[in-house]
Amino acid sequence: MADMDLLHERLRSQHLLGSPPATPADVVRHLVAVQSQDYPASRWAVAQRTPNLAGAHVDDALSNGSILRTHVLRPTWHLVTPEDIRWMLLLTAPRVKALMAYGYRRSGVDAAMLAKSNRVVAAALRRGPLTRIELGDALRHEGIEPRFDNRLAHLMIGAELDAIVCSGPLLGKQHTYALLDEVVPPAPAKDRATALAVLAGRYFTSHGPATIKDFAWWSGLSIADATSGANTAQPQTECTEVAGRTYWFAPTAERAGGAAPTAHLLPDFDEYTVAYADRTHLIDAADLHHMPSRMDVISNNVLVVNGRVVGSWKRAIEQGTLRVTVTPFQELTKRARAAIATAAARYAAFLQLPLLLEVQPPP
Repeated sequence: MADMDLLHERLRSQHLLGSPPATPADVVRHLVAVQSQDYPASRWAVAQRTPNLAGAHVDDALSNGSILRTHVLRPTWHLVTPEDIRWMLLLTAPRVKALMAYGYRRSGVDAAMLAKSNRVVAAALRRGPLTRIELGDALRHEGIEPRFDNRLAHLMIGAELDAIVCSGPLLGKQHTYALLDEVVPPAPAKDRATALAVLAGRYFTSHGPATIKDFAWWSGLSIADATSGANTAQPQTECTEVAGRTYWFAPTAERAGGAAPTAHLLPDFDEYTVAYADRTHLIDAADLHHMPSRMDVISNNVLVVNGRVVGSWKRAIEQGTLRVTVTPFQELTKRARAAIATAAARYAAFLQLPLLLEVQPPP
């Protein structure tokens, strides 16, 4: 499998090509978890994998609980579905807690404080969803100062990892918390081996072709656990060799084929860029100087044409009009420009704004 074939397969497995899901929950369920520390970016990450959803549709899904926002993979926010949140937390929370240990110590959070915080937060939320500020006030009233060195964030992550809280409905643009037990009904627990196999199989189905190291990075699990899960996930997955590395993918996935150029205006932390430890396939070696750090590919809005990062983009909203400015690394073909125009129009429809598109010359 050549590099470009690998990238096209990833576009299809991630539903950036091919038959799109219909709803935000369908997208999140397929991808298993969608990174979401930047919620507006994750709204677009979800919506662009559907035919015509706007940002308000993603907001509605979060507010009605068909998708949830919590800390479940690595110490960062992700969107997940209600049917996945409990077994995933049971599998991943110990690992995330271990990664959080330094932050807990720095903010003065020990086991006793976390247990007390969980009790206070649970009692407060029995009256209904609350914002983080409101929960901070409740903690302060019970003798826990929430403002010390980001303590409130660590306490709320702890409550999420302990399956006490998850996201509640949006209050305007403010996020709220709700009691997990009031949002998600109890579900049978998966044993650890089964959970590893399920997570691995679904990752390689939705993100493949990918390596075990990629899966370990995305999940936050150890290489040993990632390997165990991948091996147990067979025969749901199969392997191929690319440049001496073993890549896993779902054999039943829709195969990539030659087609007109495709373009995507990816947000920060999109699964297409963030979900892999090795991102060398994503950008041509001749363009690496434009993005010397691997974080540049993750945290800058990148322009992707035919699966490869070929530039960056930014947006501004001026007097009710969306201005999208694209800066390619190299000269673009007419067909690539047409594909970019289509992608920009899709983004404008997502925001429900008229569009002004500018394509700048390469630097």
